[in-house]
Amino acid sequence: MLDMVISIGGIGLGLGALLTISAKYLRVENDPLLEEIIQMMPGTQCGQCGYPGCKPAAEGLVKGEAPVTLCPPGGKALAAKLAEKLGVEVDLSKMEIKEKTIAFVDESLCIGCTRCYQVCPTDALLGAPQQLHTVISDICTSCEDCISMCPTGALRMVPIERTLQNWNWPKPDTSQHRVAS
Repeated sequence: MLDMVISIGGIGLGLGALLTISAKYLRVENDPLLEEIIQMMPGTQCGQCGYPGCKPAAEGLVKGEAPVTLCPPGGKALAAKLAEKLGVEVDLSKMEIKEKTIAFVDESLCIGCTRCYQVCPTDALLGAPQQLHTVISDICTSCEDCISMCPTGALRMVPIERTLQNWNWPKPDTSQHRVAS
């Protein structure tokens, strides 16, 4: 009995030592710039940029295969941060600012087919088979994936209602810098 305990303990210690050594020598080095870019991305995996998610988009940015203006949910603010981090010059004046919208379910047309919430990358749509669906407006990223999946046209994008929580002053036009004389 003691022989079995000693042999199993020895095997455990040997495997533990082997794992420790292999972790030291087989470690994969991470690119710190890539990790920083991934942290800057919204992380919604919406695919609006043409990549299947934020990590592949960040890899494309680091390799120089994608423009810093690729992320519609991030907008100009993210593009400016990415340009600064990557040391790239970019003209953001031509970048289109879309009005913030969210998905809206027309209950008279919804048949409860569940196609919309199966494709939603952020789980902003709630519903059950053969039941009406609804949208959690705080989670919706306006990716519009659900719109194309709806067979009845019950889903559409509507502007976000302005409230005290989401209202901002309009940004001033800084395209013409004026100097007081």
